Amino acid sequence: MTEQITGPTAGTAHGRDATANESRRQVLYWRLLARLFDHEEQPALESTSLAVVEDIGLPSALLDPQTSVDAVVQRHPELAAEFDGVMAPDPAPDPGTDDDARDRAAEVRRAALVSKVLLNVFATGSGPVSAGQLARWQADAGWLERALGCRPGELRGGRGARATGPTGGQGATATGPGPGTGVATPGPGGLIPAIGPELGAIEADLVKRMQLREVLADPKLAAQLTPSMSLIEQLLRDKSNLSGLALANAKSLIRRFVDEVAEVLRTQVEQTTVGAVDRSVPPKRVFRNLDLDRTIWKNLTNWSPEEERLYVDRLYYRHTARKTTPQRLIVVVDQSGSMVDSMVNCTILASIFAGLPKVDVHLIAYDTRALDLTPWVGDPFEVLLRTRLGGGNDGPVAMAKALPKITEPRNTVMVWISDFYEFDRSQPLFEGIEAVHRSGVKFIPVGSVTSSGRQEVNPWFRERFKTLGTPVLSGHIRKLVHELKTFLA
Repeated sequence: MTEQITGPTAGTAHGRDATANESRRQVLYWRLLARLFDHEEQPALESTSLAVVEDIGLPSALLDPQTSVDAVVQRHPELAAEFDGVMAPDPAPDPGTDDDARDRAAEVRRAALVSKVLLNVFATGSGPVSAGQLARWQADAGWLERALGCRPGELRGGRGARATGPTGGQGATATGPGPGTGVATPGPGGLIPAIGPELGAIEADLVKRMQLREVLADPKLAAQLTPSMSLIEQLLRDKSNLSGLALANAKSLIRRFVDEVAEVLRTQVEQTTVGAVDRSVPPKRVFRNLDLDRTIWKNLTNWSPEEERLYVDRLYYRHTARKTTPQRLIVVVDQSGSMVDSMVNCTILASIFAGLPKVDVHLIAYDTRALDLTPWVGDPFEVLLRTRLGGGNDGPVAMAKALPKITEPRNTVMVWISDFYEFDRSQPLFEGIEAVHRSGVKFIPVGSVTSSGRQEVNPWFRERFKTLGTPVLSGHIRKLVHELKTFLA
C-alpha cells in the first residue's frame, strides 16, 4: 500500500522538477538572446538568470560578459572539463529511454556554460579595441572551438588542426572526437562548417578596430598580440606604412604565424613517403637498413644445435632508395584582396615541397601584375614580405609568366589558386589553361586554400573546368596536399 501512495507522489515531484528546470534553461537562453541583439540590460532576465546560476552552484561570473572564460576557469578549475565538448553532438539516445528521464538539471548547467561562451565571442560591441581585448577574444574563441569538440585555432586558422585525412569536402572540417582522425564530420546541425568563417569575420573586424600601428610601436602591447590569419592580413596590407620598432614587431608576428602553420602543413606532407622503392639501386650497407628477419631466415641452415648458435654468412639490408623522377611544380596564386589566406597557406606549402628531393618548385603571385617569387620559395616569410595584396585579377598576365617554366609538360604540375573572378579576361585565361592541360601538364585548379575549406569560385570557370576534366578542388588544404603527393609519388 505504501508503494501505491508514494509512486504517484514521486512522479508528480519529478514532473515539477522537470518543468522548473526547463523554465530555468529557457530563462538563460532568453537572456543570451537579449544580450546578443540588444545591448541594453533586461533587469528581470538578469536577476532571474543570476538566481538560476547561483541555485545550481555555478559562479555568477558566468553572467558577466567582461569576464573571460580563462578567468572563470582560473578561479574554478573544475569547470574546464565541463566547457570541453559542451556544444558537441550528443551520442544517440537509447531508444528505450523515456525523454522525461533525462537529467534536466544537467541541461540547465549546460545552458549556463554555452551562454557564457557564445556571449563572450559574439557580443563584441563597437568602438576601438585594445591589444588586450583582442587577445581575450581570441582566447574565448578558443574555448568556443573546444566547446564544439575542436582544437583552439582549428576553425579560425588551422594552426591547431592536425587531422591527417586526405579528403575533406567543401564546407567540412576534420573535427572528430580524437586528434588525427582525419574524418570530415559536420558539427551539430551543420554548425561547425559554418562557424569557422564567421569567427574569422569577427576577428577581422576586431583587428580593424584596433589601432594596430600604435600597438606595434609599444613592445608591451605588441607582446599581447597572438598571431592569426586576420592579424597577418592586416599586417601585410599595412607593412609599407610601418617602420622601426613597429615594423620589427610586425615581422616577428608574421614569422611566428608562418612557423606555426608550417609545422602543421609539414606534418601533413610528411605522412607518406614520395616514390616507390627502387630495387635497381643497391641498398646502403648501414646498420639502420639491416633487415634482421630476412638475415636470420636466410642463415637458418647455419644453425648449430650443439652450440645453440647461429652462424651468419651474409647480412641482408632493406632497399630504401625511391624511384623519383625530377618533377616541376608551378604554383600560381591570386593575391587579390579576397585570397589572402590562400596566399599565406600556399607560400608555406610551396616552401615545404621545395624542400623535398628532386622537386623543382616555382611560385608566381598575381593581381593585375605577375610577380615571380621563385628565388625566395624556400622562405615563406620573405615571400610574404614581397607580396602586394589587393587589386584586381588578370590571369593571362600570370599565365604569360608561367608558360616559359614548362619545359617537360608530362613532368609538370601547375596548381592555380584563385576564385577566378577575372578582370574582363575570362575567355583568354581559360583558353591558356586549356592549352596547358592538353599539352600534358597536370593542371589543378583550386578555389582557395583555407583551413575551413570555404571557397567561392566563378561559376563560369567552374563549369568549364568540369567539362575539361579538371574539376575545381575543394578549398581544404589537406586535399591539395594529397593531390600533390599523389602526383609526385
